[in-house]
Amino acid sequence: MVDLSTRYLGFHLRNPLIASSSPLTEDLETLRRLEEAGIAAVVLPSLFEEQIIEESERLDYGLSYGEESFAEALRYFPDLHHYNLGPEGYLEHIRRAKAALSIPVIASLNGVTTGGWIRYARLMEEAGADALELNIYYLPTSPDESSQAVEENYVRLVRDVVASVRIPVAVKLSPYFSSLPYMARRFEEAGAAALVLFNRFYQPDIDLEALEVVPNLVLSTSHELRERLRWVAILYPQVRLDLAITGGVHTAEDVLKAMMVGAKAVTMASALLRHGPEHVRRLLEDIRQWMEEHEYVSIEQMQGSMCRQRVANPAAYERANYIRVLSSFPRPR
Repeated sequence: MVDLSTRYLGFHLRNPLIASSSPLTEDLETLRRLEEAGIAAVVLPSLFEEQIIEESERLDYGLSYGEESFAEALRYFPDLHHYNLGPEGYLEHIRRAKAALSIPVIASLNGVTTGGWIRYARLMEEAGADALELNIYYLPTSPDESSQAVEENYVRLVRDVVASVRIPVAVKLSPYFSSLPYMARRFEEAGAAALVLFNRFYQPDIDLEALEVVPNLVLSTSHELRERLRWVAILYPQVRLDLAITGGVHTAEDVLKAMMVGAKAVTMASALLRHGPEHVRRLLEDIRQWMEEHEYVSIEQMQGSMCRQRVANPAAYERANYIRVLSSFPRPR
């Protein structure tokens, strides 16, 4: 019998499959179905910084200016009441998930400033969260804001949150850094226990009839996995923190590739939204079958076996591969 277990964020997981933050993990019954299907851990939907700000401003404006003034201010925020449970409901969801599940429950905070994060990170820990995932989603829009200032803000945020809790903290990142290895090391020094690569930024679209900028949700495909594989292969084993892949994980082959480049876990949302919780059971069966056919006895045996430092041609993960791919494309006749 092959051993699918792995270690991530200090937890001994029965396999590397984690349900990522999504509408599926907001529903308690779906969480139970995911655990029954074999998922090893769950990340709850993100509590957004805007929700914390809204709760705080609702109280402040209600006491100082009255409801009309506050309603005017709220026009600049989206309607977050329909996204998830809100700050207090979120804490109750953590408590209920912990009572219902035997697998690790990871809370998620999404934002860019310390603000209410410190308080809610502590409250999430008190509510029973086993770990915390910081989903840092920031889009600089001013030419006056330097890349150094943006990076310092990221590191300061991670350092402050890590210092405020005793549970492990994972950082979910975008790939948009000038030097991702340098930033990975800085996050490690700031106390992060893991990096989750990469956050999927949902790009807006234009409604030509209404002349409005509109949200546009597109689920991932396995094609998106390649960028994640490349960077995990480069970072492993240059950093000591755990590496996880999110975005583009749909098949058993995707999971196996992630393990081989050095990931300790994969977090999945799009595949589960498409196929439901039972997809986990099918993935685990396919992973076991592949490992038996290829004589792997454990996930640990393959982890990092295809990282940049261990492959015969490390340049395949670097610029040389770019040139090789371009030169291999067939020319039109």
